Amino acid sequence: MHEEHNRKEMERAILVSLITPEEEYSEVSLKELEQLAETAGVQVVAQTTQRRERPDAKWYVGKGKVNEIRELAAAHEAQVAIFDQELSGAQVRNLEEMLQMKIIDRTQLILDIFAQRARTKEGQLQVELAQHSYLLPRLSGHGKNLSRLGGGIGTRGPGESQLEIDRRHIRTRIRDIKRQLDQVRRHRELHRKRRQKTGIEQVALVGYTNAGKSTLLNQLAGADTYVQNQLFATLDPTSRALRLPSGKEILLTDTVGFIQNLPHDLVAAFKSTLEEVLEADLILHVVDASSPNKDTQIEVVQDVLQQLNAHTKDQLMIYNKMDLIDEGDFGLIPAGEGSLKVSALNPDDLEKIKLAIQDYFSSGLIGYRLPVHDGKLLSTAYRLGEVVKQVTEEDHTFVYVKPSKQEMEKNGYMLEAYKIDADSSAVSLGEESSQHGVE
Repeated sequence: MHEEHNRKEMERAILVSLITPEEEYSEVSLKELEQLAETAGVQVVAQTTQRRERPDAKWYVGKGKVNEIRELAAAHEAQVAIFDQELSGAQVRNLEEMLQMKIIDRTQLILDIFAQRARTKEGQLQVELAQHSYLLPRLSGHGKNLSRLGGGIGTRGPGESQLEIDRRHIRTRIRDIKRQLDQVRRHRELHRKRRQKTGIEQVALVGYTNAGKSTLLNQLAGADTYVQNQLFATLDPTSRALRLPSGKEILLTDTVGFIQNLPHDLVAAFKSTLEEVLEADLILHVVDASSPNKDTQIEVVQDVLQQLNAHTKDQLMIYNKMDLIDEGDFGLIPAGEGSLKVSALNPDDLEKIKLAIQDYFSSGLIGYRLPVHDGKLLSTAYRLGEVVKQVTEEDHTFVYVKPSKQEMEKNGYMLEAYKIDADSSAVSLGEESSQHGVE
């Protein structure tokens, strides 16, 4: 009963999409817009599309379609029209005057969801920056759109009074936010440098929104990130230590999910957060294997990574949610080197992911023949990675290491003169040594 009462109080919306030759109609995009609207707390009561050679300069859609939207709104008692594309300020003003209802475009809807989900001070500042950057070029055309007093989607974040102030005050606020975010970035940079000094490798989880990244973080690293089957369930990045089967620890970071047509202002505002991806040694690209649109979603993620200049990073493709796929369709999911088919809820699959990460950071066994009494060289060998075996003979100590790529780059040169072929060495890794051994 309570849920039904809440549903009645929800804003009722009509979804509108324009199909042009340049932007072919995508049922997927409209379905995603419906999910976005529901995520923002709106009840979708009708949908309509129109085919045109190009958008109408005044109303975006044609005048006949505007009249149709008005009739739909009256029939369904809708208060909001949500457009799947980005509108200009003048188009929003003209549509609001013609329809006497609130007009929201895809960008504003996504910004609204981010405003709801931001929990940390940094996240809230980033969303506000993106909202003001979106509003600034639209001030002259928005008309009464800037003085909405009814609440609901499109009014969260900066607030009504801030939407009513002039361009100069918005620019001042943007400068203030950027100043605060610069301080946060410097603080984050100090943390990054401290992490780099410890030599701990970093792995970033990236993927389309609702691919299951947060669930993977929780299951792999025992985190307590909020998880829901909805778009942008989590917004603020979360980092946790992950212990690999060898005992080695790495840092695993969950990042904000990506989506089609992610607003440029949002990518720019969240750049400091998304820079966690740039700092990562390895990217785990999480894909919802059960989604019929997974190929498009993969392309979207790769496009955003390119915007961040992170597309050249090594990636491990994690095809998640295999438990939701019929066995007969398993072969449709790519397999091979550089990809894993998993369910985040399967402990065996979690172990596969950990082993894959471990294998990535262990670039093959390296052997060293060190002077038996040189403790400094032995200590350096242990810093290079996981020591698989150590054997001491009369004059020399043989050490076999699965090296960390990062540590090899920093300190590997110090032992270069002592390197031996681990595979053809006289000392077998499979034999027990009566002298001294580390398994």
